[in-house]
Amino acid sequence: MGGLIKSSIARKVAMALSGLFLVFFLLQHLTINITSVFSPDIFNELSHFMGTNPIVQFALQPVLIFGVIFHFIMGFVLELKNRNARAVKYAKYSGGANSSWMSRNMILSGIVILAFLGLHFYDFWVPEIVHKYVEFTPEDPTRYYHEMLEKFVSPVRTGIYILSFVFLALHLWHGFASSFQSVGFNNKFAIGATKFAKAFAIVVPIGFVIVAIVSHLTHNH
Repeated sequence: MGGLIKSSIARKVAMALSGLFLVFFLLQHLTINITSVFSPDIFNELSHFMGTNPIVQFALQPVLIFGVIFHFIMGFVLELKNRNARAVKYAKYSGGANSSWMSRNMILSGIVILAFLGLHFYDFWVPEIVHKYVEFTPEDPTRYYHEMLEKFVSPVRTGIYILSFVFLALHLWHGFASSFQSVGFNNKFAIGATKFAKAFAIVVPIGFVIVAIVSHLTHNH
């Protein structure tokens, strides 16, 4: 029994740590993307640096991809473990009395975000790989802003992105805050950390929504 408890705790800690890692990536990603709203030149410079720096491309990028895959696989594993561990069938389980809807549906928001990541990779990462390693097209440091605007021409595509960011906000609202508890952050700073996590869950997705809307309106202006 003790081994099972320790194993369960270890999985939750691993899930939390991978989530915290991805939170830092989200902030970095938004920081770069939001510059497109104010200065296309700065956005091009930052994007060019991230797209050509060997440390980013061959060290940080593989770690990021591994982090995403690990986080979602661990999420599915924990969900299956939780369902199997319930003594009462779900049909008789009054989850709403003890937990929020979001905490009971993290797997749902996770699946939506995973599907969105597939679309995002198709829109940006795959063309970038083809551009650099298949077509061997000469590098143009000013191409990034225009390429991003092209992805938001369609109002449907823009709407899908916005809806995905709504699910990201829901996922972060519970996941980011609970990650502090999973790693044992239950001291006098816990309340402040939770408030920060809730604010992050709102501000960061809104930032991405602003980028998507502005990009769509700018291209179609």
